[in-house]
Amino acid sequence: MTAFSTLNVLPPAQLTNLNELGYLTMTPVQAAALPAILAGKDVRVQAKTGSGKTAAFGLGLLQQIDASLFQT
Repeated sequence: MTAFSTLNVLPPAQLTNLNELGYLTMTPVQAAALPAILAGKDVRVQAKTGSGKTAAFGLGLLQQIDASLFQT
């Protein structure tokens, strides 16, 4: 399995959060889809429930959010 750090685009804080949540390596569907998602490409993925699709799409979405635009 491939580590999330091999993507070379996720910020260190996000990698730390993934590790703390128990996401140590990508599932096969994440390893296949995340590079394209993070490159801004449209993807269509079909895989079994529990394969990591939602996490892959969620990580791609989080990269598009500018946290500095939010008030606390």
